Amino acid sequence: MTSFGRLELKKDHTLSKGTSNFGISERMRALLCLLGQSVVYEEGCELLEEMLGIEISAPQIQRVCTHYGNAIDPLVRANCESVIPRLEAVKDQDKVYVMVDGSMIYTRDDQWRELKLGRLFCQSQVVNIQTKRREIMDSVYVSHLGSVEEFFPKFERHLTGYKNKVIIGDGAKWIWNWAEDNYPGALQILDFYHAKEKLVLFARHQYPQEDTRLKWIKEQSDKLLDNGLEDVLSCLRSCRPANDEAKMAKQKAIDYYVEHDDRMQYKTYREQGLMIGSGPIEAAHRSVIQQRLKLSGQRWSISGVQAVANLRCYKHSGAWNIVKKIIAAAA
Repeated sequence: MTSFGRLELKKDHTLSKGTSNFGISERMRALLCLLGQSVVYEEGCELLEEMLGIEISAPQIQRVCTHYGNAIDPLVRANCESVIPRLEAVKDQDKVYVMVDGSMIYTRDDQWRELKLGRLFCQSQVVNIQTKRREIMDSVYVSHLGSVEEFFPKFERHLTGYKNKVIIGDGAKWIWNWAEDNYPGALQILDFYHAKEKLVLFARHQYPQEDTRLKWIKEQSDKLLDNGLEDVLSCLRSCRPANDEAKMAKQKAIDYYVEHDDRMQYKTYREQGLMIGSGPIEAAHRSVIQQRLKLSGQRWSISGVQAVANLRCYKHSGAWNIVKKIIAAAA
């Protein structure tokens, strides 16, 4: 039924071919998944009616997205290579960046749950747009709502075949434990801005005068960038804390730097043209996850959030054709 009355399509029309148990054609199911991963389901209904004159309910779009979005994971677990997106144009000596982080998503059981996101991209696909701005042309994204033990096997299936891995992360122990256990030969880099943050937190309690505080932070940050971690540690150890808060922040900074000292050779990394920040994965959380899954008032079911996250990862990975093939195979 359309805004112009009942519309009958011939069997060879692209919107009527291959109806499924949903009573919807293969082409329409792919379109509903594309809409549902992009905008809230109610808006998807409005777009369909406005652009095509087709009336489909929001729950129907939701059911289709949930079904096919969740059909992806069993195929990945079965190591079905045809459904695993791959980075294109990776050369033998090309560095492949591996980044992981989490976003908190509110679910219908009134809990905040962490949706983990992994991002892969290669050095040759990083383009300098301006002096201090880079753009990554192609990436592969992987998400999972659940434990680390569930996320990493799924993520690792996407890492197969890449030789020169560069793992960049913050201080989260679960990331570095996984990296050391599974990829001991990979280059590990602690995100510089998380490292600098420890200096900022200490200086905030230690130096009440803004000019003094900013000068000290810059001096110590510059030392970090120049492979001068030992100098920074010496400075921190020699500082007499101004109060209890400064004392606590000082010790946290020292412990953090000692734990990650072999991941903080920033001058060496930059001389090799490598990134030293985890900005790309933080940006990915905003664009891939939060723009659709963390809107005001949203409360997700477990299956619903995982399905849409999967669909968005494939869309942003440039792998929507794989989703269409999965839909076609289920017809």
